[in-house]
Amino acid sequence: MSPEAIHEFIISGHARFEMERRGISDEVVRQVLEFPEQRFQTRKGRVVLHSRVLLGAPATMYLVRVVVDVDRRPAEVVTVYRTTKLSKYWREEP
Repeated sequence: MSPEAIHEFIISGHARFEMERRGISDEVVRQVLEFPEQRFQTRKGRVVLHSRVLLGAPATMYLVRVVVDVDRRPAEVVTVYRTTKLSKYWREEP
């Protein structure tokens, strides 16, 4: 079963700054939110959605993680980051 997607969202100023600093495009964030591979609740009203994405040249596999406050409408992207440490964050399904 696929994790629940987020279709309506805004990007906070902090998240926008981090996206630019980390070289993560709006399109990548949208793809992660609309087609997440995994979704976790971190606390009431906040979730993390992430997906594996090939970025850069030469292409490198990253886990792009998007932290979202879902207790408001539209949902608000709090921050975004990428990591190559997939094993640290990826959870195998039971």
